[in-house]
Amino acid sequence: MFSLSSDPTPPPSPRRRRRPALLAAFAATALAAVLLQTQTAAEGDDPPPYQDPSLPVPERVADLLGRMSLAEKIGQMTQAERADIDADPSLITENRLGSVLSGGGSVPDPNTPEAWADMVDRYQQAALATPLGIPLLYGVDSVHGHGNLLGATVFPHNIGLGATRDPELVERIGHITAEETRATGPQWVFAPCVCVARDDRWGRAYESFGETPALVASMETVIDGLQGVPGRLDEPDRVLATAKHFAGDGLTAYDEAAAGTGAYPIDQGIDRVTRAEFDRLALAPYVPAIHEHHVGSIMPSFSSTDFNGGGTDDAVKMHANGDLITGWLKQEQGFTGFVISDWRAIRQLPGTYAEQVKASVNAGVDMFMEPIQAPNNPTGWDEFIPTLTQLVDSGEVSMARIDDAVSRILTAKFELGLFEHPLTDRTHLAEVGSTAHHQVARRAAAESQVLLRNQRHTLPLRGRHDVYVAGSNADNIGNQAGGWTLTWQGGSTNVIPGTTILDGIEQAARGEVVFSQDASARVPRRAAGIVVVGETPYAEGFGDVGGPQWAYDPGDHGVPRPEQTMQLSAADTRAVQKVCERAKSCTVVVVSGRPLVIPPSLLRQIDALVASWLPGSEGAGVSDVLFGHRRFTGKLPVSWPRTVAQEPINVGDPGYDPLYRFGYGLRSR
Repeated sequence: MFSLSSDPTPPPSPRRRRRPALLAAFAATALAAVLLQTQTAAEGDDPPPYQDPSLPVPERVADLLGRMSLAEKIGQMTQAERADIDADPSLITENRLGSVLSGGGSVPDPNTPEAWADMVDRYQQAALATPLGIPLLYGVDSVHGHGNLLGATVFPHNIGLGATRDPELVERIGHITAEETRATGPQWVFAPCVCVARDDRWGRAYESFGETPALVASMETVIDGLQGVPGRLDEPDRVLATAKHFAGDGLTAYDEAAAGTGAYPIDQGIDRVTRAEFDRLALAPYVPAIHEHHVGSIMPSFSSTDFNGGGTDDAVKMHANGDLITGWLKQEQGFTGFVISDWRAIRQLPGTYAEQVKASVNAGVDMFMEPIQAPNNPTGWDEFIPTLTQLVDSGEVSMARIDDAVSRILTAKFELGLFEHPLTDRTHLAEVGSTAHHQVARRAAAESQVLLRNQRHTLPLRGRHDVYVAGSNADNIGNQAGGWTLTWQGGSTNVIPGTTILDGIEQAARGEVVFSQDASARVPRRAAGIVVVGETPYAEGFGDVGGPQWAYDPGDHGVPRPEQTMQLSAADTRAVQKVCERAKSCTVVVVSGRPLVIPPSLLRQIDALVASWLPGSEGAGVSDVLFGHRRFTGKLPVSWPRTVAQEPINVGDPGYDPLYRFGYGLRSR
């Protein structure tokens, strides 16, 4: 339904110029705008209903929607990246932008909790300076804690949390993540990933809780931790959650032809399964996410579906899949939240940009993540706004579809309490990275450890032992935190507050501790050997086995990364062999985002083998189980293959014969 706006003058078209004078006046302008909006249009009148917190949210949404121009509505459907508007927040005001995000590594300078809160408030003041004063929704990838923020508590990635089989702990982690995120400004997180990863060669396998829908669904308590009790999103320790990536991102087929070519052999690929398999493995986790946990937003996947086996040309990209987004998600399941596109994802759809926007909006996507980040991307949200405007003017996108999308977005903003309290509530700012939060991270790290082999009851190492420590991941907190830590792809040189596994060993051991990363120092015959090996960090695309080895992110152009093989490096293999040959006992701890192949000849030399996953900021949690301060209780969330050639391998497969079965895990004494 077309409605007249209370703002008869349309905003200027998207521009990327700077207005320092307006920047300096933002705080005063925003405050004045809010005051004016609470006053009467004519003396003696009541404030408009949308500003009345005593009214039901649907009434407030309907009232505000009826006052909005088309430009204001399309602005609400638009999300920019902070790097696009940081130098000139007036772009938010001029273009009525509804949302801003921080991508991986997109942070204020300095990267502190206070600077984050100040930054988000500065953008919020720009949004409040618009005629209707609609507040901004700020999103960030808090996928294992508020990982972009230096000083935040960094938890194990989801694959490790799946190993804990502890839904209550996972809910607590969600709550801490929400508290630390919202205290620093963002009110919305792009988490959790509820994918069911069925091929460990996928570079995002560690973002999955495990290989079965039942395990993933059991861990969706994290949504409760993030959002809290339904109807209480406005509390200062809660955020809007996002279930992703809808749907089937963990089911994509490995593309042998792409391996080694610089393309992604599995990420963003095609689900070549039947519709029944798709329902069972891809859609199933979204049912409890919607109906039991009331997730507020959902993000489509970069991947495609091909239920008929017709080939690449017949595959349908999820961002244009109206049957699933509008049909299954919104109509069948009654999802009342909103759908946010992934990073420039609509640009992978066929056709012109106008055709891409049209297909995605009409499929049911409500908000569009369209960063610019020049010079690599010449256009983004500044192209989206006029393009969608023209599509509405031409009748190719209906006003009803626009109103539906905007109503969903406004509902979230009202429920978050942003109209009453738009600026950051800093009540919990001092608790970011607190000792209490790190204690939960340490417990999570301990519970995520899976004991795979324990010959001669090697573990736990109780009593007095001299300890010899080696391996690439023993003293590297960047490696143990993994991707999505300070930067998009993570990094071995990324340093966060916490303890390395070596730190934990030094704290727990009752004898002398010697560390030699490459095991070049003499190995004492009576020492307990601990070799901590595994992967270096990666994230989507660049983490694929056989995928590209040149990473890209906005501040990291053309940086070479190690080839991903799911195998130990030559240096780590040599360290294991040397320590196992000479030490009294030999424990190998594998720090990785997925299982790594352990050749039989090497496995025979190992007394104890531990799957550590990516334990996050508290390596001391790993030493807790090594030295018996906590028992090993973790169970494999995925099947551990004998060789890479076995992938994909999942419980229930015909001829299922992994090295260690799904759910396997020894308990220590």
